[in-house]
Amino acid sequence: MAGRDLISTRSPRVKAARRLAKRAFRRRERRFLAEGPQAVREALALDGVLAELFTTAEAENRHHDLILQAERSGVPIFRVSGEVMAELAQTVTPQGLLAVCAFVDVDLEGVLAAPPRLVTVLAHVRDPGNAGTVLRTADAAGSDSVIFTDASVDPYNGKCVRASAGSLFHLPVVVGPRFDTLIPALKEAGLTVLAADGAGKCSLDAALDSGTLAGPTAWVFGNEAWGLPEEILDAVDEVVRVPIYGGAESLNLATAAAVCLYASARAQRSATPS
Repeated sequence: MAGRDLISTRSPRVKAARRLAKRAFRRRERRFLAEGPQAVREALALDGVLAELFTTAEAENRHHDLILQAERSGVPIFRVSGEVMAELAQTVTPQGLLAVCAFVDVDLEGVLAAPPRLVTVLAHVRDPGNAGTVLRTADAAGSDSVIFTDASVDPYNGKCVRASAGSLFHLPVVVGPRFDTLIPALKEAGLTVLAADGAGKCSLDAALDSGTLAGPTAWVFGNEAWGLPEEILDAVDEVVRVPIYGGAESLNLATAAAVCLYASARAQRSATPS
């Protein structure tokens, strides 16, 4: 079914796709790699996002429906050997499907014009796996957007894309704003800006009890190892800590984000008449 066989790792098309593993080439081409059937399915749901599809013969048989859908959408499809797929893929055990996709990020102005009720901000987050997991969590909690500041990891990093489990294609993602301009823009859009930090004076329970979380909120999450810098903590409306009831020293980034985002989601839904 696939339109053309590529058997050499030296093929120009294979080499062009492989270069997208590097951020500089992704930025230049405004394209990235998405691996696996779930990512391919989500990319196909968006018009014009899936640019090329590489598949092994085995994956072509296993995911016949996706290949057929891609063909009907006019996506160029290339059947490759296991050796070529191993060269393209960024996983130890490739799933046999790999898509070249167009960037999906949007402008901040468009997100804030909506206006949003729940926004997730990643500031100085460097681990792509954590970033992708927070993106997935934000999607599940109903966040209206996820914003990656200029000091954070690239959301199109292969590990981040995989950790998002398709959520990169579900909700508006903003890439690259500077924090000194982002916070005023969030506040001007009517959002209360909260930073999640273990040293916060306000507990999450207190924020819930006060009704703060029932209104439009932007949560800011920081670096996995050293948290948020002082200039960010000073600029937000409130620094909030997740209470620790047991003996654990702290929560990891993705878990803390899940607790905070779901607290806001529940508070907002409870405040909205059904």
